[in-house]
Amino acid sequence: MVDELSFRLRDMSDINVPQLDDDIDSPTEDDAPQRDLFTSRMLFGPLGASTSTQMSPLTRSPWASYVERSATDSSDANTSYTGLVASLVREEGNIYSLAAKGDMLYTGSDSKNIRVWKNHKEFSWFKSNSGLVKAIVIAGEKIFTGHQDGKIRVWKVSMKNPSVHKRVGTLPAFTSVVEKSMKPKNYKEVRGSHKNIWIKHFDAISSLSFSEDQSLLYSGSWDTTVKVWSVSDFKCLESIAAHEDAINSVVAGLDGLVFSGSADGTVKAWRREYEGKRTKHFFIDNMLKQECAVTSLIINKAGTVVYCGSSDGFLYFWEREKLLSRAGSLKGHKMAVLCLAAAGDLVFSGSVDTNICVWRREKGGEHKCLCVLSGHTGPVKCLAVEDERGMGSVCRCRWTVYSGSLDKSVKIWSVSTETAEGERPQQPSGSSRAKSSSGQIFSRMRE
Repeated sequence: MVDELSFRLRDMSDINVPQLDDDIDSPTEDDAPQRDLFTSRMLFGPLGASTSTQMSPLTRSPWASYVERSATDSSDANTSYTGLVASLVREEGNIYSLAAKGDMLYTGSDSKNIRVWKNHKEFSWFKSNSGLVKAIVIAGEKIFTGHQDGKIRVWKVSMKNPSVHKRVGTLPAFTSVVEKSMKPKNYKEVRGSHKNIWIKHFDAISSLSFSEDQSLLYSGSWDTTVKVWSVSDFKCLESIAAHEDAINSVVAGLDGLVFSGSADGTVKAWRREYEGKRTKHFFIDNMLKQECAVTSLIINKAGTVVYCGSSDGFLYFWEREKLLSRAGSLKGHKMAVLCLAAAGDLVFSGSVDTNICVWRREKGGEHKCLCVLSGHTGPVKCLAVEDERGMGSVCRCRWTVYSGSLDKSVKIWSVSTETAEGERPQQPSGSSRAKSSSGQIFSRMRE
């Protein structure tokens, strides 16, 4: 009987609860207290207890945080500490997406919630009934979230209350969908014999990326397409049939070039041009073609190197100075690389092996593994980095690294590098060496 009761309680999250709206804009909505009370009674309250004694999830948050490094040590500009600073754990689902801006951290999970953190503490939250949150990017005052249902939702912080986030748009907008659905030419064939309006993703959105000036938003989806959106009016400008299998990552940069990586094992480069108010992307060439899936892409902050994570555990990279004609490779993980992040001359890679490798690009273009951050008990699914620079006679550069994992935790790391001559972080024991390999000639781009 106990086992059967536990099973039923665990499955209560699958119950279809009638909703008043497609999305809940913020925890201060009029209908939020009733929904919180229902959720609290179903998932948190003991059997037989009166409703007056129940606590809302907003009041009784199951997040538990602990600090590994003292606040004094982690805030000292002269410290060279590298390691775990804090850990945030909650039994509400795996962490699939992260985005950081200043002292604010946004986390997305399969719990439908987008949590907002400030100084390692829960600051606010907002949610949508679409389910799993697979991508988060920030542009100015707007937060864009990509979801399992193929929609992109846009949020904005309230001017009166910074803890309140209101939904200000959905991509594609309902009016645009209605308008496009009137004309048969706007329907494109998708998997099987089904047809869908070209402005809509019909599968999960896996990646979001802004153009250099943040005027365009690119969305990559498991439906094998990349769509281009106008940030100003939320209109879909173009749909690119980019790959033969699910797209896992898309990044924009390098003077109008766009790169897409897919489970079909390819990394493709596209050149952006404008045709009036619309965009047109032209295929240039395959930068990589292999049997293993491409899992992640990132461009360094200087816009000079493209990095690619692969399911075989390798990192591949291409340099703009060499016209992206040769690929180098880095081997630091025993299992698939799932996510990448870049800051300064550093690149961070998270893997199924639960580790995070910190790579530094030297002046000659070689890469060295400075250290390996270990602490997660599940695959590292997403990374975000914010940099800090200390003041003093010796310049010390520090980065705050956020990692989300399928162990349902978010960890906060401090990574320090010293730029003074003769002062370098120690090479970790057993660190992997970098090796180079030939890539395909990028002749079309050179022409």
